[in-house]
Amino acid sequence: MKSRFPTVLFAVPMILILALPLLALLMSSSPATLIEGVQHPLFWDALLLSLWTATVSMALVVLLGTPLSLWMSRRTTRLSRALQQLVLVPIVLPPAVVGIALLQAFTPTGWLGGVLMSIGVQVPFTPLAVVLAQTVISAPFYIQSATVGFRRVDPQYIVVAETLGLSKSETLRRVVVPLALPGLVSGAALAWARAMGEFGATLLFAGNLPGTTQTMPLAIYMALENNIRVSIALAVFLAAACVLVLGLAQWLIPLSQRQRGA
Repeated sequence: MKSRFPTVLFAVPMILILALPLLALLMSSSPATLIEGVQHPLFWDALLLSLWTATVSMALVVLLGTPLSLWMSRRTTRLSRALQQLVLVPIVLPPAVVGIALLQAFTPTGWLGGVLMSIGVQVPFTPLAVVLAQTVISAPFYIQSATVGFRRVDPQYIVVAETLGLSKSETLRRVVVPLALPGLVSGAALAWARAMGEFGATLLFAGNLPGTTQTMPLAIYMALENNIRVSIALAVFLAAACVLVLGLAQWLIPLSQRQRGA
């Protein structure tokens, strides 16, 4: 006999917890508020900086994280398990701790900072610091998703491809990556959205310099001290950008699957 109470009813409290803050943010804004936010001096510099740094950090995460994800998906050794735990560390650490750790590594007296300064490269409190902070914070989201995507690839497809004469690189490019593409796309979208929203590590490692290292979250924090209407407008634009990218990724995944099936 079917239950009179659908299981979804038990999910309603969590749905409300997740949805209410976004609804409250949207309801507290108006066209006039959004226009005021766009016209604020902080808006465009912070938006453009966030867009290009988040995109660069996502590219770095995909470029450097994909080989690691592929390797971890094929290994069950102690080393691979230890690396999986290492990948998760930035998720569980407070962003402020990540920021302090980056400072200790890249200040002139740090492990790498002295070497970089000797060749004229300064990292802290520069746009490069923003990219590094975003990369460290967002990398776990891509690596975890990509690893799951690679693990879902049936090994028999790889065996068949190699039997047909494809090299390992061709098998990877023509078989493995297309089959794992949903995990790669969703992971990249999550990494980009997380990079756009990064605050704590960026504040400590890159500072809050308008036009130089002030990203959208930092601009929201600064505007909150003087004009809450502007901070709400900036928050709406940031939330909309992240939701749009996540929605685009969800649209691209089935599209790529249909094209592959065709």
